[in-house]
Amino acid sequence: MPHPLRMTRVVIAAAAAVALCTTAAPAFAAEEADQVVEGQLADSTAYRFVVPTDWNGTVFVNLDFAGGSPSQAQQELIDRGYAYGGTTRNVTGWRLSDAVENQIEALDAFTAAVGEPERTIAMGNSMGGMIAATTGELHPDRIDGVLAGCGGLSGTVSQWNQKLDTVYVLARLLDPEGTLPVEDVPADIESARGAWLARLAEAQQAPEGRARIALAAAIGQLPAWSQSIADPDRRDVESYQAAWYGALAGDPLPYIGQAMSSRHTSTVVFGGMPSWNTGIDYVEQLRKASAESRHVVADLYKAAGLSLDEDLATVNAGERVEADPAAVERFAASYEFTGEISVPTVTLNNVGDQISTVAQQQEYEERVRRAGNASLLRQTYVASAGHCNFTAAETLAATELLLDRLDTGHWRSAVASQLNRAAEELDMGDARFIMYQPDRFNR
Repeated sequence: MPHPLRMTRVVIAAAAAVALCTTAAPAFAAEEADQVVEGQLADSTAYRFVVPTDWNGTVFVNLDFAGGSPSQAQQELIDRGYAYGGTTRNVTGWRLSDAVENQIEALDAFTAAVGEPERTIAMGNSMGGMIAATTGELHPDRIDGVLAGCGGLSGTVSQWNQKLDTVYVLARLLDPEGTLPVEDVPADIESARGAWLARLAEAQQAPEGRARIALAAAIGQLPAWSQSIADPDRRDVESYQAAWYGALAGDPLPYIGQAMSSRHTSTVVFGGMPSWNTGIDYVEQLRKASAESRHVVADLYKAAGLSLDEDLATVNAGERVEADPAAVERFAASYEFTGEISVPTVTLNNVGDQISTVAQQQEYEERVRRAGNASLLRQTYVASAGHCNFTAAETLAATELLLDRLDTGHWRSAVASQLNRAAEELDMGDARFIMYQPDRFNR
């Protein structure tokens, strides 16, 4: 039952009625408008659902829906008869477990206002993708399927350990004086971000700096894709490195900027440092990187006249970052995936995502496989750079893959060519699905 403090109101969308009032619309015109269910949850988080008049019994719930208008893909689902809604992250932020419980509370409000749905799908991008996957894992009694887009599905602790590795290597090699923040990011995040971007831009101008940026990118498993250089040939080491730099510092929403802002926020929210690199051998971390990226790093070091072994020794000799065990425990609860999924799950990722790096999908797949649930998972990949850079057609093609599985009880093929045909038929943007196997997650 909905929380007694929740304020719920059901609103009939007025746009159609207003448009028709000058044309002597029939009395039933307003009844044909979409229904909107909205209000606030117990923690003051806003929720909102749009319910079409021809609702087919399925509802989608999304972390990031209540704060704005439906996206093109979301509106298309509403037009097809699906209810679509959810909450916002404005109150919960990095308290992901609270955001998950808000999804369930919002569904309670939806049910109280509209009726019990026949089927519920958790869906979202970025942090919303993590929330969708977590909600499906923890609440299979309420969730029938999951579409998790561009989420950090290795889990909270592991992905931020890897981001620590990237920043730590950069700091040891490009900032030996220790003037740039690694773990103690100040409240003035913009200053920290600006200082890092300036240092990286300076380093990028010299062969030595480019080689060291490449080493950190390889260890951190950043994509060698940027919005100006997509899928460079590894034999063109300068272009490959430039694509790495784009993902790290050159593109909109650079990796290093998010590493500063979210590091500060997570440390504050969880009451201490939830990441560590004590005991990490960075020679071994480079060895775990893909053969392609190792070759690029070696070639760049040779061209710069630097010793890769000496730089790795310098990194390994640095003072390590220790975690606060209580903060780690709270961060892990917020959530580290177990692979214990019991509902059909589709993941959608673009291979050049600089924020939710694609290697994390390999870790998620491995956990699901180890738990014996591989038959419930299908992972799809799009050839694009940028965080969550999907077209509406690609999002809908992945959604249709999940809906078909829920309708029939078995998966139709997730071959890229078939997904592209489905996306192309929608005429709602590019269709760029590819067959892709992520590198093994190294942290």
